[in-house]
Amino acid sequence: MSPRLSLHVPEPTVRPGGRPDFSHVSVPEAGEAPRPPLDVAPGEIRDFAYSMIRVLDDKGDAVGDWAGGLSLDALRKGLRDMMLTRAFDARMLLSQRQGKTSFYITCLGEEAVACAHRTALRNGDMCFPTYRQQGLLIAHGWPMVDMMCSIFSNARDRLRGRQLPGLYSAKEAGFFTVSGNLGTQYPQAVGWAMASAIRGDDKIASGWIGDGSTAETDFHSALVFASVYRAPVILNIVNNQWAISSYQGIAGGESAKFAARAHGYGIASLRVDGNDYLAVHAASKWAADRARGDFGPTLIEWVTYRAGAHSTSDDPSKYRPKDEWAAWPLGDPIERLKTHLIRLDAWSEDRHRQMQAEVDADVLEAAKEAESFGTLHDGPKPSAASMFEDVYKEMPRHLREQRQKLGV
Repeated sequence: MSPRLSLHVPEPTVRPGGRPDFSHVSVPEAGEAPRPPLDVAPGEIRDFAYSMIRVLDDKGDAVGDWAGGLSLDALRKGLRDMMLTRAFDARMLLSQRQGKTSFYITCLGEEAVACAHRTALRNGDMCFPTYRQQGLLIAHGWPMVDMMCSIFSNARDRLRGRQLPGLYSAKEAGFFTVSGNLGTQYPQAVGWAMASAIRGDDKIASGWIGDGSTAETDFHSALVFASVYRAPVILNIVNNQWAISSYQGIAGGESAKFAARAHGYGIASLRVDGNDYLAVHAASKWAADRARGDFGPTLIEWVTYRAGAHSTSDDPSKYRPKDEWAAWPLGDPIERLKTHLIRLDAWSEDRHRQMQAEVDADVLEAAKEAESFGTLHDGPKPSAASMFEDVYKEMPRHLREQRQKLGV
């Protein structure tokens, strides 16, 4: 008699009230991974999908082939970018609690992924992000007031209240409009990259997705086209361990590393310590140079941790231990870069406290300016007439009639 079949349902290693357990996260020594040539065949670096590229060791020193490439000024700017991103998040989270906006999503604990990645891109490249890559804009130097106006949906909101707060759009900054339907940006990034290649341009695309959304068909469709046409694109997977309230095993992370999904498509892949600013920059630069050199796409799994709630509508204490972030083996990206700069005698605790006060003041000043143009429940709003605009090049008759009936 054949045994009865059973269905395997992945479960996280620990539940609320339990002791955090990251024994399943293997962390290799920093500097172990060699740096392959840009034109390496994907099959020759298969092992990179199962290990992890790390530059900063436990002491805060940069070691290995992937170290170097950033000046002290660039490292200090990177630290400020991450601190500014975290301070921005904290202020907008407070604004949501005060009723100034309806919704907000932070990237607490993931700041290095976006901020360091931006340093590897050029003006004219296009990012297709999710809602947790605000660091791309902040590291680019995009005005925080503009971002805040979008969050407040006020009269200066460039999207005129048509998007969820935080779903930015800034073509000038190489930041494609964020889609709330995650997964859609992946094939869009590949298509944009293909168009750049068809034009004979030198611009590349950078697509973003979370670990949970890799289970969607958009992800696989994008990989097919990226593989077949060797599109100049970087395919980023931010594995922050949690997709809303389901842990990454539900999306297949228990069975195989997310980076290994590139193997079936013949795409080069890397798995990288996402809380190591230097490693993120180095891997991003390698993938960008590879794409720009016409050597094809690269898929990168950024191993990080979502320290905060999924959004202001979420309570993570219902599905994981409250102190789990403190136990995350890859640490805090800001603290790690700060320690590295101190080891280089290029930073100090006093200078860090001063920098924290500066970024807090900058964010507060930006918030006050943005609020002067209105918030969700206070101040001027975009005109109701704007709902009929920006859809057609020339407004059709039925929309003109509807607008007339509304009297706007």
